[in-house]
Amino acid sequence: MVLADPLLLRLEGVIAHLALESRLPTIFEERSPVEAGGLMVYGAPWGEVVRHAATYVDKILKGAKPADLPVERPMKFELVINLKTAKALGLTLPPSLLLLADEVIR
Repeated sequence: MVLADPLLLRLEGVIAHLALESRLPTIFEERSPVEAGGLMVYGAPWGEVVRHAATYVDKILKGAKPADLPVERPMKFELVINLKTAKALGLTLPPSLLLLADEVIR
């Protein structure tokens, strides 16, 4: 599992490539490494997270106290599976998992 850390995100393509070369299945929190060869992503779409953060900034700039703002989790999570990577790793993913995916990269 590769977390959405700024340093790791800068190396996402390298991490995806090395993981595939080492035959290690990977799951990311961000979509772009999966497009670069990672196995799957499960997480909140980054654009949605940023937009939600902007609403918090707006409330604070309008005078709300940060301590008074509720902690909220994202409302949407996406599952994207790279089937090409799964095949390269020799993995057979269950059809039920593929049906749950928001997108399957073939």
